[in-house]
This record gives sequence, structure tokens and C-alpha cells, in this order.
Amino acid sequence: MDYQTGFGNHFASEAVPGALPVGRNSPQKPSFGLYAEQFSTTAFTAPRDHNRRSWLYRLRPATSHAAFRPLRPVPAPLTPASPNRLRWSPLALPDAPTDWIDGLVPCAGNEGVLIHFYAATASMNRRAVQFSDGEVLIVPQQGALRIVTELGLMDVPPGHVALIPAGLRFRIELPDGTARGYVCENLAAPFRLPDLGPIGSNGLANPRDFETPVAWFEDVDGEYELVQKFDGQLWTTTLTHSPFDVVAWHGNSAPYRYDLARFNTIGSISFDHPDPSIFTVLTSPSDTPGTANCDFVIFPPRWMVAEDTFRPPWFHRNVMSEFMGLVRGVYDAKEGGGFAPGGASLHNRFNGHGPDVDSHAKATAADLKPARIEDTMAFMFESRHIIRPTAWALATPLLQDDYDDCWQGFAKAALPGAD
Repeated sequence: MDYQTGFGNHFASEAVPGALPVGRNSPQKPSFGLYAEQFSTTAFTAPRDHNRRSWLYRLRPATSHAAFRPLRPVPAPLTPASPNRLRWSPLALPDAPTDWIDGLVPCAGNEGVLIHFYAATASMNRRAVQFSDGEVLIVPQQGALRIVTELGLMDVPPGHVALIPAGLRFRIELPDGTARGYVCENLAAPFRLPDLGPIGSNGLANPRDFETPVAWFEDVDGEYELVQKFDGQLWTTTLTHSPFDVVAWHGNSAPYRYDLARFNTIGSISFDHPDPSIFTVLTSPSDTPGTANCDFVIFPPRWMVAEDTFRPPWFHRNVMSEFMGLVRGVYDAKEGGGFAPGGASLHNRFNGHGPDVDSHAKATAADLKPARIEDTMAFMFESRHIIRPTAWALATPLLQDDYDDCWQGFAKAALPGAD
């Protein structure tokens, strides 16, 4: 499968030679009778270096559909938050055939993000979906995804992530027959690469490693369902043709995938454990500099070499709220069990968390030679806002009612001369 590389680049791609107009975006008569459509995911007047838009040249206008009608009610997803630390076991795969959109389960969120689990056992058949409230970051945990978009095709196995711009139509096929993972629906500023500051010009996620599909189209007539998530609810309409009929496109608002194994991890080579911000892949900035609406952070395989240092994540309370997931392996701050691949945890702002008793005991007794953390991939959606669980998240038997127990049993420090 072909891709174009580079984060935020202006791309040009055509599936049929001559389909892209030269020198004009909306000529009076586009080639082959195609229809020109501008797809904008930022305001027209956004600064040039932040403006995201693409021009699409398609077989039929995207306007060609009947009125949308409610598909099914989505209950008000968020409940009042508590300061309690929460953890969930993995979502089970459904017994009945369930596609990706029907297998999406809202778990938590706030005014800037909504976080979902998904578990699916069937490909989306003559069905497409469009998220109009925000862009969609997909983190597969089990089972590869083939994502068919208006701008082309992407294969996204576990260990990769995919981002779909707000408003873009797509469907998800399951090459492995089943799939499970996580979704962050970003309702605020689009994700971008973080600034590197003193790190310099290289490190973390490199722009050249982000892959955007080339033009591909599907010329299929017949009934096709289009589902739209709009203002928190699901709506549906029926098309007379496939919506994936974009023959050519150019611009910088496009879906992309990223292989997390290409992340260039930065760490200490002297002493102390750096802040987890050094693991940021993507950030959705807010109006407060350096305080994100959402950061997407990963904890990949890496070397640990710092001297006289507690190497796992330390005990901490901070202003940001953290929703964590695990793609594979074991997270190095939770070696005592309970945090399984496909599961999740939620630690809201200023509530203490950190290593469990077993992880702390192992780390404080370790012989601090250079050591490599292998076969792991944890991640975090970190937000400036309190993350509130959904009613489902508080009622599901997947919620672990014994999570606080992992921090019980720490011995009191012994001061000199104390009884």
C-alpha cells in the first residue's frame, strides 16, 4: 500500500492521471466531469501555518444524500467526577457480529476529549462513519484495522496509531476478523507535533515517519449507510453510492498513520527520572501555553541507565489528568498485576498515584546497571481538564473495585532515633 510521508505537508495525489487541475482549485469544468469540494478542518482565517484544508475531486458531490435521522440514542455520556483512582479490565469481544461503530463504548471525557473503548468482530459492510465533533485518534490493541477513507487506504496494526480528521468519512475493515482498542475523540485544537525546545531539532516523533494515503476511489452504486456523530449523538442517512469516490485530492488536511516503534525516545544518561512529557507523540494545545487540551504520550521499549535513581514513574500528584491504556506487555509502574493489555486506568488531577508495592520494592532493590525495558507499549491521554467517567464506566463489571489495594502495605519510613 502506498503512502506519502511528512506531518502536515501539502500533498497532491490522483488515482487517475489528469484528475487534478493545474493552477486552479475549482475550475469551471473539472476534468472528467468531477466535482470540486474544499474540505476544511480549521477556520478559513486561521494563520497560514495552522490552516488545514484539502481540495477533493469526486465522482458525485458529498451533498447527495437524504436528511439524517437519529440512529440510536447516545445517553449523556459523562457523570460527575470523583477524586477516586479508577481502573478497568479489558473489554470482551462481542459474541454477535459487531462492526467498529457499533462496538464503540464511551468510557470517559471532558470538554476537550471523549475517550472510548472499541471491540469489533465484523467489518463495516456498505457503511461509513463521519465524526463531526472532532478528529479521531485510534490506538489498536488487538487485531489490525484497514481504514478506508475518502482520501485513500491505511493498514493500521497494533503498535501503530491512526488519525482521522473531523468530518472525514471512513469505514473500518477487520483483516484479522476481530479487533479491540482505544479511541480519543479530540474536540479541541487539532493534534500536532510538540515543540522540542532544548531537545533541539531531532527527537521524539519525526515528521517524515507520519504516513498519509495516496488517492484511491471506489465507484460502487447501491444502498450505502452513512452514520454521523454530531453534537454527541449518532445520526444516519442512506446514500445511493459509495462515499469513497474521491479520484484526486491535494492539501494538508488528511488522515495519517504512525508506527510507534519509530518514536525516538529521549531519557536521562546521568541521574533522575525525567518528566513523562519527553514521551509526547502528539499534542492538542490550549490557550494556556504548555498546558495541553490533550497530550498523547507513549511508554515504549527503551534503555534505563540513570544512576542512583528510582527508575519507574515516581509517586506524583500533578495538575494534569491522566487516562492510561496498555497495548502490550507490562507497564513498569504496575508490575504487581491488574493493568492488562486492553485495560485502562484514570488518575485525575492532584490525586496521588505511582508505582504499586511490588514495583516499588523491585525498583528500590535493583542493581542499577543499564537495563532495557522490553516488550511493552503503554500510552496516556493527558488533559488539562478533569476527566469524567461515563455511567457505563462506573457500572460495568470491568471496573476493578480493588484498585486502591495496590498501594496498601508500604512500610513507614524509619527515622533515626524513632521508636
